[in-house]
Amino acid sequence: MPEHRQARGMCALRVLLAALTGSACAVATLSAAAAAIAAPPTASAAAVGDAHDVLRATLANGLRVVIVHNALAPVVATSVNYLAGSDEAPAGFPGTAHAEEHMMFRGSPGLTADQLANIGSIVGGDFNANTREGLTQYLFTVPAEDLDVALHIEALRMRAVLDTPREWRQERGAIEQEVAQDLSEPGYILYQKLRARMFAGTPYAHDALGTRPSFDKTTAAMLKGFHDTWYAPNNAILVIAGNVEPAAALTQVRLLFGDIPTRPLPPKPAVHLRPVQPTSFSVDTDRPSGTLMIAMRTPGPRAADFAALEVLADVLSSRRFDLYALVPQGKATAAEFALDPLPQAGLAYAALSFTTGDDPAQLERDVRAILARVKASGVPAELVQAAKLQERSAAQFQRNSIPELASVWSDALALYGLSSPDEDLERIERVSVADVDRVAREYLDLEHAVTGVMRPRGSGAPLAAHGGFGGQEAISLGEAHPTALPPWAEKALRRLEVPASTLRPIVSTLPNGLLLIVQPEDVSDTVSVYGHIRNRPETEEQPGEEGVAQVLERLLTHGSEHLDRVAFQQALDAIGAREHAGTDFSVQVLAEHFERAVELLADNELHPALPDAALAVIRNQVALGVAARNASPGFLTQRSLRAALYPPDDPSLRMSTPETVRALTPAAVRGYHATVFRPDLTAVVVLGKVDPQQARATIAQRFGAWSGSGPPPLIDLPSAPANAARSIVVPDASRVQDRVVLAQNLALQRTDPDYYPLELGNAVLGGSFYATRLSIDLRKNAGLVYSVESMLQAGRTRSVYLVQYASDPQNVAKAADMIARELSAMQTTPVGADELTRIKAFLVRQIPLSEAGVDEIARGLLGRTDLGLPLDEPTRAAQRYSALDAAAVQEAFRKWLRPQDLVRVSEGPAPP
Repeated sequence: MPEHRQARGMCALRVLLAALTGSACAVATLSAAAAAIAAPPTASAAAVGDAHDVLRATLANGLRVVIVHNALAPVVATSVNYLAGSDEAPAGFPGTAHAEEHMMFRGSPGLTADQLANIGSIVGGDFNANTREGLTQYLFTVPAEDLDVALHIEALRMRAVLDTPREWRQERGAIEQEVAQDLSEPGYILYQKLRARMFAGTPYAHDALGTRPSFDKTTAAMLKGFHDTWYAPNNAILVIAGNVEPAAALTQVRLLFGDIPTRPLPPKPAVHLRPVQPTSFSVDTDRPSGTLMIAMRTPGPRAADFAALEVLADVLSSRRFDLYALVPQGKATAAEFALDPLPQAGLAYAALSFTTGDDPAQLERDVRAILARVKASGVPAELVQAAKLQERSAAQFQRNSIPELASVWSDALALYGLSSPDEDLERIERVSVADVDRVAREYLDLEHAVTGVMRPRGSGAPLAAHGGFGGQEAISLGEAHPTALPPWAEKALRRLEVPASTLRPIVSTLPNGLLLIVQPEDVSDTVSVYGHIRNRPETEEQPGEEGVAQVLERLLTHGSEHLDRVAFQQALDAIGAREHAGTDFSVQVLAEHFERAVELLADNELHPALPDAALAVIRNQVALGVAARNASPGFLTQRSLRAALYPPDDPSLRMSTPETVRALTPAAVRGYHATVFRPDLTAVVVLGKVDPQQARATIAQRFGAWSGSGPPPLIDLPSAPANAARSIVVPDASRVQDRVVLAQNLALQRTDPDYYPLELGNAVLGGSFYATRLSIDLRKNAGLVYSVESMLQAGRTRSVYLVQYASDPQNVAKAADMIARELSAMQTTPVGADELTRIKAFLVRQIPLSEAGVDEIARGLLGRTDLGLPLDEPTRAAQRYSALDAAAVQEAFRKWLRPQDLVRVSEGPAPP
């Protein structure tokens, strides 16, 4: 299954899409709440009530159940946590647990792979899994009314799995593509090499991914044996979080899981840690910036010192501490200190980014000197208190997302030896400054540290590829035949009524034109403010000033005219707030500090300090970074795609250079801020425990005097002529796998009625992952890719249709040909009735899922305002999808899609 890794490539793709189409912004997101940590609660035969609407029970067969009520949205997230992972893999087969995780989606007795894929799509497509050292998790997020569907699936999979040789042969191709994908990521390689040296001779020397040679030796019987050994109710924890009635949910769990037999469990493999041998190494990267990591081994999450280590990591990552001070000094571009807990050990490391041309050896000396001072002299007491306040805030923020809440509880119960996330906060509250100083002396062991450096290097120039697409292949296209579903799932398929949104935003406009949207929520004691200014550097930067937006974004971290960088961060720490300024801006804070948080946000946003000394440092860093970026494979891939889709004078092809950045003056930066940052192009969303009148009064007080001068700047991109077909290869020797984008431009505007049949057809092709035609073709049947996703990204003035996948070089053209044929089939053959019904169910259920977190709610509201759409557009869209037929989809694809004009850009080793 896709696991976490699929998101990495799609993040870059969405950045590219925004540049191509002028589409909705990427809203500044809430930082992930500090993961609260874990371990099983005390077993009990009866259900036990808890604080915060938590119900606990242990079934007679040993299955531990925790149900957490959260009424943010009509959504529920389930997490089945099996206490077995890569640590339990047989010797010589490090990816066994990961392979079995994949095979759990290939069917169980009473549930075929096709049925499971279809059901997952019907209930919204938000299902996933991941494998760790001592844990494998299976995750569903579904409309609350479909909880029984998710529980049926997990109960069947707990009972048994098919693990047939035929299914394993097919899945092996996909999992080996996942291996190739990660081995093509220099950051992954850096971290794995570091782990291999830190934990040599133990299972922690490798992660759960596995290797191609080990998968080639793995048999289906071995995988079934792993399931039969470890996938038992007495070795599992089920977490359910969301808008459910706990007692009723527990009744369902008892009915479906209660008679699954317990199994005898073998002892867990012992982990014998060896002394760490200090060492240094380096790897090349295709990225435009480098990374330095200095790592030390620590105790694991169940150790008595772990809470103090958490606080130490928070202090060392503080923007008021010396490590981050290397950034404004120009010695690094980013700095943090992280703590990575493994079951029986931990990894603490400083991670810093640097610009190409900087000396990582000098940076390493600086970092070591800072950590040595901490070891010798301890940490500032005020930063310890600030860290503890941030942890208290984080405990509240965790309740602002239903999937995140399930994840936090799962980690707390399954990994860290705690009874709840609150227990982690309680032990952090007991940490003293003396405790932090003590663990710093003991575990900042620089004499036994492992140092890794990721060194940037450029790429060759893009090349025209020969041979076009792959011609006719023997592999058949994905079958779209009707799939009979079990009765408990059939009812979900047939329920196509459009669910009512739970959002009731209160909308108003300030006299200066600022649009204010307030959505009260009371699931936590927090308020979150998100803002977006409609902008587009490609059209707003003056000629010769390309790159000014990048420089301004970095300068905004230097405080305001009233509070310098350190004083501003101190003010945020005093209220436990998280803040970000820019064209996407935000602040998250406990409700009691809402007014002060908005005051600080407005001060930073409207009256930034923009100090000349900082400009000099940032200008040089950005110039060096731009020079490296412009030679990096990732940038050349994006630019090659834009150049193939649009004419040479298109604004999206404008780019900053070292020369334009170095020429920037303080006046140019301030002028860009004054031109772009305007209230009449701004929308602000306030969500949380706040009275709407108080919210409006506070926003008006701090943002009401803001004004823009002159007419609004030009933002929208121009329409463009249809592109012609091209194939381009961007060399990238650091990759073992090609990353591929197929694309064509469209004159379609987001408000065009044809958007809806195109989006419906896109969901049939590749918009809901596992049960889509492209996934069936390329992943399930052929094993050519790990994941494939298609996307229609529509902007105000133009659109682009893309398909992205990654494959071995020799399969790039073959996969591209299959994709082109599927696009053509959408134009010549109507979508089957069963397939269309299933995809409609998927799109309708996306409405509640899109409201499962405060961050998602804000992103949706701001994205719709950016595109000029009504705030209830998802509901209107679902109504349109429900009314569409196959003929409308076919006609829209005939009108807009041009499979013969697809541009193909590949980044990686050239095809043989």
